[in-house]
Amino acid sequence: MNNWPQGWSDDNRGGGGYGHGSASAQPESARVMRQVRRGPAAPQGGGQAAPPYGVPSQPSYVDGQGHDGYDSGYNTGQVYGSPPGGGQGHGDGGGARPAPDWRRRIKWTAITTVTVLVVTTVATYFWADSKLNREVDLSKVIERPEAGEGTNYLIVGSDSREGMTAEDKKKLHTGSAEGKRTDSMMILHTGDNGPTLISLPRDSDVEIPTFVGSESGKTYPGTGRRVKLNAAYAEDGPELLVRTVEHNTGLHIDHYVEIGFAGFANIVDAVGGVEIEIPKGGIKDSKSGADLKEGKQTLNGEEALAFVRTRYALAGSDLDRTKNQQKFLAALANQAATPGTVLNPFKLYPTMSAGLDTLIVDKDMGLFDLASMFWAMKGVTGGDGTSMNMPISGSRGGNLVWDQAKVKQLVQQLNNDEKVTVKGN
Repeated sequence: MNNWPQGWSDDNRGGGGYGHGSASAQPESARVMRQVRRGPAAPQGGGQAAPPYGVPSQPSYVDGQGHDGYDSGYNTGQVYGSPPGGGQGHGDGGGARPAPDWRRRIKWTAITTVTVLVVTTVATYFWADSKLNREVDLSKVIERPEAGEGTNYLIVGSDSREGMTAEDKKKLHTGSAEGKRTDSMMILHTGDNGPTLISLPRDSDVEIPTFVGSESGKTYPGTGRRVKLNAAYAEDGPELLVRTVEHNTGLHIDHYVEIGFAGFANIVDAVGGVEIEIPKGGIKDSKSGADLKEGKQTLNGEEALAFVRTRYALAGSDLDRTKNQQKFLAALANQAATPGTVLNPFKLYPTMSAGLDTLIVDKDMGLFDLASMFWAMKGVTGGDGTSMNMPISGSRGGNLVWDQAKVKQLVQQLNNDEKVTVKGN
């Protein structure tokens, strides 16, 4: 007795096989390879079809059983490693992969997204808040007018060259003067009747009132001395400027915001430039460095700084310059608020950083106050917004004299948060 399949003799094992004088002359491959049935199942009645070409019959794989219990899976089309029988398990824990639970996936994706947004927003808030330079103490300002409705910001553009290299000063045509002076001053009022932006010409004729020194703490009695408005800042900084504006207008200033030359140029570059309409004839001014052709164009930081500083090349000098400053700041606020900036972290964070690094604000200024200010600036030139110069009635010794009757009416409308009807220059 041997262990070979039925119908095989010892001669089939190779003694008289192919290459050894075998009469069957079958190739060796036919002798050693098992036959895999891919055709119809075995005939009914338990019989077996005769193997072709005289090859000894092999065990059928139709029932899924092979030599030594091996399951090839060929006759069912089954993929290796999956259970036979169309994916039905055999008690060993196998089975078809369950369909994905899309509800659960969507739920956790939403939770993860919201969590990331909240964490990012909170982190951004604390990062931005820590970068605010709260250097101005308005509690040092004495004899302040009573606060009215709405919020009033005093926005100052200084000619500070702090942090600028010699190359920066040359490039931006700022000169190398020591200390700080104000190049522009504006009051921005926000309330229920739209924002109002009022430029205060630097050459405005004002009285320096009694004040307390911001550093010395000493009281300096008022003598009726009249100076240009920008002299107040040069004499004792932001606190005296606020005190002088409040004394000469009767308007309570809630917040103070200041930005220097370098910071202004950096913000413009961070947003990718600002589109502005240059008036007919263009602008060319050797003192500010402006050399701009007429028509609509996008200004970079250097060009923008030259544009807002130009006055000698303008017919109305400082009054025309303040109008250009208002127009540009509104355009800058619009550009900074576009989805292309707000939703693009590669623009948003550099813009915020450029502004926050150089802004100087009062100690009570918060990020929401700052955001409200920029949002109001965006609406100055559209909708219910109003922009104007302080009403001027004439000049005195080269200084611009305010129209006191109109100023009184303007301040009353602002304090009551009414629609401004007063016209400026």
